[in-house]
Amino acid sequence: MSETPWTVLLFTSDLLLKIFMIFVVLLQRKKTPSAKLAWILLLVALPFVGSAIYLLVGTTRLGALRRKRHKEILKVIPSGYASHCPDEGHAPTCVVHEYQPIASIAEAVGASAVIGGNIADLFGDSEKMIDSLTKDIDESTSHCHVLSYIMLDDLAGEKVANALSKAASRGIHCRLLLDAVGSKDFLRSTTCKKLNESGVRITQALPANILRATLVRLDLRNHRKIAVIDNAIGYVGSQNIAEPSFALKPKFAPWIDASVRLVGPAVRELQAVFVQDWFMDSDENLSSLLQEPVETVEGGFPVQFMATGPNSNNQALPDLLQTAFHSAREELIITTPYFAPDTSTESALRITANRGVDTHLVLPARNDSLLVAAASRSRFARLMDAGVHIHEFHGGLLHAKTMTIDKSLALIGSANLDRRSLELNFEISMLAYDSDFASHLRFLQQSYIDRSTLLADKTVTDWTIGRRLWQHAVGLIAPIL
Repeated sequence: MSETPWTVLLFTSDLLLKIFMIFVVLLQRKKTPSAKLAWILLLVALPFVGSAIYLLVGTTRLGALRRKRHKEILKVIPSGYASHCPDEGHAPTCVVHEYQPIASIAEAVGASAVIGGNIADLFGDSEKMIDSLTKDIDESTSHCHVLSYIMLDDLAGEKVANALSKAASRGIHCRLLLDAVGSKDFLRSTTCKKLNESGVRITQALPANILRATLVRLDLRNHRKIAVIDNAIGYVGSQNIAEPSFALKPKFAPWIDASVRLVGPAVRELQAVFVQDWFMDSDENLSSLLQEPVETVEGGFPVQFMATGPNSNNQALPDLLQTAFHSAREELIITTPYFAPDTSTESALRITANRGVDTHLVLPARNDSLLVAAASRSRFARLMDAGVHIHEFHGGLLHAKTMTIDKSLALIGSANLDRRSLELNFEISMLAYDSDFASHLRFLQQSYIDRSTLLADKTVTDWTIGRRLWQHAVGLIAPIL
């Protein structure tokens, strides 16, 4: 039977579109070869639909206006500590020789130097972290700044909302910056309306609507979790403003997080990130807050922040992680809910284990993302062959994003080990160059390991052929997940 003209037209149109889109993908400067290959596979496999998906989410289109505005904001509100407090006399702190490359990369990308004189409290309990935050808001004397990817209208959200409302009634300047997608339900809630009425300034980060999709990639999100109280107390980590029961996905509960309460001059770096993000979406310039005097805590330790996102070098976090892996001499422990890194980061992890470093990766046994879980498991055999110990956590969804090296360097923040965090989202990571803090975090990581199952080689090799086919098929498109 001969083909109809419409069939020929559709086939020819799809073929020409695929060829054009493949050229577009190949010419992308910031995409890795593995990401390009994954997109080409998707374009070939899905007629027309693959091209539509690429146009929607295939590029890191922040939008020309936002990029221009961000550059202007950085001129007015630089990230570097010395720019805020040039006369304070707090010279950037040196770190031990083996960690200097890590500090240099973080400073080169984020313009944030290593700053000494800080103390920190580590929270592995979400309820205690929320209680501590609300207590600090209750005792605030000047301002309360909170940035969160997700805020829910649950008990945790109610506690923070009530504390902010009461603070605003005392004349405290309260500002709440919430991601427009992650917190969309809260932003429509009665609680949010009451907060507005009480005098709390609420702004949506990265507003999203279908009309913006032609200009901006809508799934580029502000995934940071930050709080700054009175320019003196800072919070950072993986904790959203939500109960561990996490009403959005309760069947994976409890969600296990790790966060830090920080006091010291490095809080000013955290404040600078909030001020930049707030200015971007509210048009209110709070840079005068960054000029206030800073106090160093006696006996405190060095801290460094690195803010990453699609408006800066989006390979910064992978570069930092790879450098950190190579610096490990005895032990490396990583916890993350989502593990689908780029090829270079995975290779660096395998090389670390092959060098004889005791390398551990702790992941949730049940993941709320079926695709990311499959992509993660497609890598298990390679990692285990290199000597990486993989632990599957059974106490809920392990949401903590942490890393310790040799019990002397610690990283904690909002970024997962997947492409979304490493290249697309706005994230914040804290490096602590201190053996005491790193040991505390290492102890928390051990509690996760104690509630996990260590995967044996036989477990992976005994997976059914169908299961392995699924995992490796998803693994092919892991770079674009």
